[in-house]
Amino acid sequence: MNLDSFLLMRQEILLLAIILLLVVAEIFMPQNKKGSIVHLAIFLFGIHTIVGFFAIDESSLFGGMFRTDGLIHFFKNVLNIGVFIVLLQSADWLQEKIVQHNRGTEFFILLFSSLLGMYFMISSGDFLMFYLGLELSTLPVAALAAYETTKRKSSEAGIKLLLSAALASGVSLFGISMLYATTGSIYFNEIIEVISATNLSVLGLILFFSGLAFKISLVPFHFWTADVYEGAPISIASYLSVISKGAAAFILLILLFTIFKPLMYIWENLVYVIAIATMFIGNLFALRQQNMKRFLAFSSIAQAGFILLGLMTGNQLGVATVVYFVLVYVFSNLAAFGVVQAISLKTGKENMNDYEGLYRTNPKLSMVMMLALFSLAGIPPVAGFFGKFFLFVAAASEGYYWLVFIAVANVTISLYYYLLVVRAMFLRKSDQAIPFFKNKLYMRLGLIITVLGILILGIYSPLYDYIFELSSKF
Repeated sequence: MNLDSFLLMRQEILLLAIILLLVVAEIFMPQNKKGSIVHLAIFLFGIHTIVGFFAIDESSLFGGMFRTDGLIHFFKNVLNIGVFIVLLQSADWLQEKIVQHNRGTEFFILLFSSLLGMYFMISSGDFLMFYLGLELSTLPVAALAAYETTKRKSSEAGIKLLLSAALASGVSLFGISMLYATTGSIYFNEIIEVISATNLSVLGLILFFSGLAFKISLVPFHFWTADVYEGAPISIASYLSVISKGAAAFILLILLFTIFKPLMYIWENLVYVIAIATMFIGNLFALRQQNMKRFLAFSSIAQAGFILLGLMTGNQLGVATVVYFVLVYVFSNLAAFGVVQAISLKTGKENMNDYEGLYRTNPKLSMVMMLALFSLAGIPPVAGFFGKFFLFVAAASEGYYWLVFIAVANVTISLYYYLLVVRAMFLRKSDQAIPFFKNKLYMRLGLIITVLGILILGIYSPLYDYIFELSSKF
């Protein structure tokens, strides 16, 4: 591998180097200083995130198996920002609950290995690289979901995620084999030229789509989501809801708009129906939730339905709107999960009723949660409004007016249940309100970054134009 190849894969190589450094640190670090592994991991990944913002050339490696361009590189940076925020929000939990059991390093190794798999998945140029990346991104998260071994629900979450992921992976692989049978190739560039609407290729498309729909939590592949989010550590639930979902949505977008573009008249009807079902089921089930992790789980299902509006376009506008929406979603959802994690760590409370009177005791946390929920609901002028607005414009530009109308109706439903949390925090009183507490530095920094992201992307949004330019090849 020459220097040019190294530079093309610098994100992957640097992340792998961080994993190896953490392994060495675990071996040689004295037992009484194991807590320093948290600071080391956050510092190293912070450097990795900064390095990711240096420009990279469009090229491919290994005969086309690995490819990169401006849009792929940008999306990797979006994932890096999200993971960095997750690390900041997880630091206190790791130091108080995990490091004392000598399992801190393993957490970072598993998390970074999963992110490495996502890198390879979204940079894949053929189905072999895609599948390897998909498996590498999924299996470590199943172990992380069961990381709190003293809790039965955590072990249950890990088992459910592992079994569900294995089934989805098998279905997806079966679909890939059918596509190979009809096209004679696993390389994306070659499949584009020969794919046609035969019965076998259409079935392969449906099975492949089903496998990725599991990772995005699209209906009817969403049944694992709420149980896994509730049982998993909050930091892993937030990782699943944002990073894992975002990477899967991005690669699905790329593949639908490239190799499956000749079959668009088939898959657009499938996406249309699933988008409606996902929005309605996610929102209606969120109305009934009291546990905040289950509440945000069904909220994330509904948000996945909105992402599908961008997939209906099949053009540059759709790509730009989906990528921008995922970026906004990273800040919005991680802000909400960060507040839930801060409160759970200090008090152990995770139900909506426990948040009654929160504004009187913890006004700053209440404001962060309100901003996050308003952004998820799409209320102006925060970033979530523009994310949803651009999705609606993209769908309407292709004539999907009824779909946009249904999406707007679902925004109204979501606004109602998001306001339930706001009402509990600001309008309700409680004799047993959560007492005042002060978060440590890492948690405060993580929440500040999410708030800045929500406000800056809402007030100042030329970043959308930049993403639109990166999407020019579509």
